[in-house]
Amino acid sequence: MENQDNPSQETQERWSKDPNNWIWGIFYYNKEDKRLMPPKKNPMMGFTTNFANPKSVFFLIGFMLFFVFIVSMITRKH
Repeated sequence: MENQDNPSQETQERWSKDPNNWIWGIFYYNKEDKRLMPPKKNPMMGFTTNFANPKSVFFLIGFMLFFVFIVSMITRKH
């Protein structure tokens, strides 16, 4: 029996190679996959967001807001 939060390597590869889990070939959307940051189609390219997982989307939004905050603090005029 496979743990839903920690899928086997074979299951992860099957999910990654399934074109039905990719919207327009670039956005990963898989409701079965509970990972926040699964690897991209080409694992050497890093990680992506699973847009079917609300926690993953909130993480992405929080990261972007943090980045905007840092940039605004750096470029802020006194």
